[in-house]
Amino acid sequence: MKHIVTGIVAHVDAGKTTLSEALLYQAGTIRTWGRVDKGEAFLDTDAMEKKRGITIFSHQAELQYQDLALTLLDTPGHVDFAAQTEEVLPVLDYAILVVSATDGIPGYTRTLWHLLARYQVPVFLFVNKMDTRGADAAAVLQSLQTALSPGCTDFTPDAAGRLSEAALENAATQDDAVLADYLDTDALPDAALQQLIQRRQVFPVYFGAALKQTGVTELLAGLAHWTVPAPAAAQFGARVFKITHDDKGERLTWVRVTGGTLAARAVLVNDEKANQLRIYNGEKFTIAQTVPAGAVCAITGFTATYPGQGLGAEKDAPHPTLQPVLTYAVDPQGNDIPTCLQAMQELADEDPQLHVTWSEPLQEIRVQIMGVIQLEVLRQMMADRFHLTVDFVQGHILYKETIKAAMEGAGHFEPLRHYAEVHLLLQPGAPGSGLVYDSTTSPETLPQNWQHQVLTSLAAKEQLGVLIGAPLTDMHVTLVTGRGSIVHTVGGDFREASWRALRQGLMMLRAQDQCVILEPWYDFRLEIGRDQVGRAMNDIQRMSGTIADTEDADGATMTVLTGTAPVSEMQSYTQEVNTYTHGQGQLETVVAGYRPCHNADAVITAANYSPTGDLANPPGSVFVAKGAAYTVNWDKVPETMHLPYVYSAAQLAALGHDRA
Repeated sequence: MKHIVTGIVAHVDAGKTTLSEALLYQAGTIRTWGRVDKGEAFLDTDAMEKKRGITIFSHQAELQYQDLALTLLDTPGHVDFAAQTEEVLPVLDYAILVVSATDGIPGYTRTLWHLLARYQVPVFLFVNKMDTRGADAAAVLQSLQTALSPGCTDFTPDAAGRLSEAALENAATQDDAVLADYLDTDALPDAALQQLIQRRQVFPVYFGAALKQTGVTELLAGLAHWTVPAPAAAQFGARVFKITHDDKGERLTWVRVTGGTLAARAVLVNDEKANQLRIYNGEKFTIAQTVPAGAVCAITGFTATYPGQGLGAEKDAPHPTLQPVLTYAVDPQGNDIPTCLQAMQELADEDPQLHVTWSEPLQEIRVQIMGVIQLEVLRQMMADRFHLTVDFVQGHILYKETIKAAMEGAGHFEPLRHYAEVHLLLQPGAPGSGLVYDSTTSPETLPQNWQHQVLTSLAAKEQLGVLIGAPLTDMHVTLVTGRGSIVHTVGGDFREASWRALRQGLMMLRAQDQCVILEPWYDFRLEIGRDQVGRAMNDIQRMSGTIADTEDADGATMTVLTGTAPVSEMQSYTQEVNTYTHGQGQLETVVAGYRPCHNADAVITAANYSPTGDLANPPGSVFVAKGAAYTVNWDKVPETMHLPYVYSAAQLAALGHDRA
């Protein structure tokens, strides 16, 4: 029996959890049909999920159908909890993307599609709510092929269980070699189709209504027939995708075993043992002594694991692309601050994207979030789990900084009996690339262990920009030369020189007006009455937004505007829409990433940040003369460095490029 791990992903209200319930019911895992709207769903086990009727946390279920053993991971559908959905994707063999037959292709569905592509997850699509008036399978399929991929193919079988000629032809056209064979033989073997699906060239589409159990059996049969198990490595490996605490406070590390066998009591992390191996099915679990490759389990006994972590031979997952865009301070409402901080840190242990920090100068706890629904859930979690009533105040946008030209930055650290000099090439990176560190320095110029110290030091802390002190992103930093002393260089010297080199290069770029503030932007979809379009267009223009498209909807009585706008301007627009449309309008927003700030001058003025006054991030260098150390300001550094600069101004100009 083959074993597949599948995740169900969807835009909120597409029917994702209802489909999960239907799959479990059809497979015989559950005997009673539970409804989401009545808080009875097998996989919505948390009290908040039952109350709200939405999935907030990812959950696991096990089912068997024909020769398929399926581990099903149900994920949150609301965009505010998208980070938890992204954590699950790297451990999936396949995903089921649920789309509503009558809601078009929402922005968040497109976001999920891009995430699935990033993690190279093959996808089956289930078009739900086909029982709704106006649902048109052909029109939906055309929309999927246009918005997502031409490889979206109707896999609805005929009475004999065969695919239509149109489906085979569409699938074959997604690969030149397969198409040539298809034209020669007029046949498309199942094995070839399985490979096309696994390579993300073909995406099977099924149609149905999960609430009425239609199309569900066909989807199950398709998963059983068209999926191929991932090959398992011989050496033990596993990937962490979730951290939770059970109702007794036991910390659980959820993993997908990718190779070898996981055994109870195995020592895997920091000399800590895997005490229990739990196989969950909804709320209940069984304890296993071993877990084979391909399976999912929750482990007790670990205290410092984190989502995305690789265990054994498995490497860490890529850094998640979905990042919080808002920061709030925690109002303890009279509760003990250390107690509140400890509780928030436990929540951040489960969701590292919360980035819970303590600000000593302001004496406040800070947390980063995706949206206001997440705030409501955090309030409820603090009350239910820790019996703490808190609120969240002083919300701010999370800005970032980057550069738009190349620069060589230099840092020197030479107080008495210390010595290190570092030269870094700073270059703009692609949007969304984050910070990338590498080296082109030969070991003859700078020994490998010292190069390692430089690169490790750069990644050891959050590097800040010099405009408002926001985190740096989208920048490629290369170690191009450096020098140490066999006699005087000690631990920490290259750390100081590296950090100063980065800051000095940034200050040089700041003087040339080549530093950029970035802010988060929304992709929005605004549905309003036709007589309200003028008002909406004026609002979007006022918010520095852009309208990309306008189309009629709902029998031409409503109009849909799509486009982009800064989060800072649009984050509170929902209430305004509800007011002027008398509750008939609907605004949907999805974070589309970071782009240049629309009001950078105002943000810089408000921040009043002094990069030379930031004592934790100095841009100057330290030299020694006549037995005494002295500081050289950043602008005088080029003329005092011991090593010659690697790049001329002309070479830097050729290397630099504006941010796309």
